[in-house]
Amino acid sequence: MLEVISPYQFCEQRAEYDAEIARMRHSHYMEYPKHVHLETLARCNASCNFCPYPNLNRKHTKMSDELIDKVLNELTELPPEMNFQISPFKVSEPFLDTRLFQTLGKINALIPQAMITLTSNASPITEDKLEALQEIKNIGYLWISFNDHREEEYERVMALPYQRTRERLDMIHDAFTEGDVYFPVVLSRVGDGSLVDHEFGEWVSVNYPLFRSSVFPRMEWTGQVKGLTVNEVPNMGCARWFELSITATGEVAHCCADGQAEYPIGNANEQHVLEIYNSPEYRKLREATVSRLSVEPCNRCTFM
Repeated sequence: MLEVISPYQFCEQRAEYDAEIARMRHSHYMEYPKHVHLETLARCNASCNFCPYPNLNRKHTKMSDELIDKVLNELTELPPEMNFQISPFKVSEPFLDTRLFQTLGKINALIPQAMITLTSNASPITEDKLEALQEIKNIGYLWISFNDHREEEYERVMALPYQRTRERLDMIHDAFTEGDVYFPVVLSRVGDGSLVDHEFGEWVSVNYPLFRSSVFPRMEWTGQVKGLTVNEVPNMGCARWFELSITATGEVAHCCADGQAEYPIGNANEQHVLEIYNSPEYRKLREATVSRLSVEPCNRCTFM
């Protein structure tokens, strides 16, 4: 049966979310980001119908090696004891950047406390790339955006060949079975609230039992993707105020949900990333903003 979340459970989740924001307001994360997205190449081989990539204004832009090095060196100022997450992508497929493993090696060397997280559609992950990934330390997870287990729907939604992706998933699962993959692998779906959401999780458990599954609600990317059925904007704060989202052009988007960087908070080409993070207006969100409904563009965002 499809799991239904009771009003009590929902209130409990909201309370936990608000409590986490309160904890971060009294921690290192007021001065230092908890999570940084670093989009080294604004390119994706998929065209998901719920994503801003098909109309992305910086499509195929490549971040310079110099800017990558600048950002990573500035992040060495984070306290070594602080839990910190870095994701080498934004609206992009990280395995399409030929410099990915070079960048990951630099992260390991310069910011050894950083947990590296990767989101991919799996299509570009070859055996060689999967083997190279085993040499990288501190990978928190490989999150695979699969979105539909039904072949026809998968190809309609993502505009990728289903069978090729299944071959990649089989390869990764086999490697996991043999003990060659040390990090968790998650197959995810951007849900639509239908019974298929539940069916997806069951399908993953049968076909890829060593992988986790995740279904999360759709969002409109702060109004940048139209025509989607989404939840109401919650009357609460946002944990994304404790992150930085650096695009391939160097512009720092308002958050990960600002796919087009229509609401930039700074530019990493010209400013230190910690200066951007601690700019007065952005810091004010972390310090005192109770509800996203009171601020722009957060008042159009359902992402949690």
